[in-house]
Amino acid sequence: MLEYKRLTKHRRKFLALTGLTPKEFKLLLPAFCEVYESVRSGDTTQSGQMRQRHVGGGRKGQLRSPEEQLLFILVYQKAYPLQTLLGEVFALSQARVNYWVHHLLPLLRQGLAALELLPAREPRQFAQQERAKKEPPELISDGTERRRQRPKSPAKQALDYSGKHKTQSDKNVVVVNAKTKRVGYLSQTYPGKTHDKKIADREALGYPRDTILYQDTGFQGYEPPGAQTRQPKKSPAKENCPGARNGTIGRCRGCGCGLNTPWRA
Repeated sequence: MLEYKRLTKHRRKFLALTGLTPKEFKLLLPAFCEVYESVRSGDTTQSGQMRQRHVGGGRKGQLRSPEEQLLFILVYQKAYPLQTLLGEVFALSQARVNYWVHHLLPLLRQGLAALELLPAREPRQFAQQERAKKEPPELISDGTERRRQRPKSPAKQALDYSGKHKTQSDKNVVVVNAKTKRVGYLSQTYPGKTHDKKIADREALGYPRDTILYQDTGFQGYEPPGAQTRQPKKSPAKENCPGARNGTIGRCRGCGCGLNTPWRA
């Protein structure tokens, strides 16, 4: 069984399972507890029925402490396992896993919102929110994909098919601060076939003035107003190398084009 006290002793494992370090977890915990207690207190139970006993009475569940509850929902968010597998990890039945997931997800969102850690979703509000953070205006824009269940319709299969990952997927564009690693913006969800630049154009995101925006070649031609874009380019040596033009397999000692030895006709 996965236990909070034991897991905090292994920082790398904690980060891999939750996406947070133990220090970041402790910063989020008070806000999560405050939201949880505000929902828990009152004359009704979590299911909306009138209480028959005081708060805390009755049979004790497996996830007794706020630390265990927050750990549970973070592991679900980070790893997104099957509910049966998550039940084995936390010694819960599949039905109880389903209950806790639906109960704790809104509380986690409210706790993150209280700490102002949720990314912006409205393009028009992004520039104003970024200026309020008072962080260096150096941003990184990139597309992210996650696998989804394959649709039955052939038309939907083609629309959701990602040629990059060779599977059906959903795609979002995220904007991250290059210095603090904070996710400042999360776009709406698009089919996996949609190109990164096309998503950026549709979102029509506004940037703070004098923003330096780093982006990859998936955003070729994307030049938003108010931002100076930085995009990597191919090495001229590689473009002019005979090995790159002829598709020879191997590795060149000079430019890395793929030749083991200098090319000869």
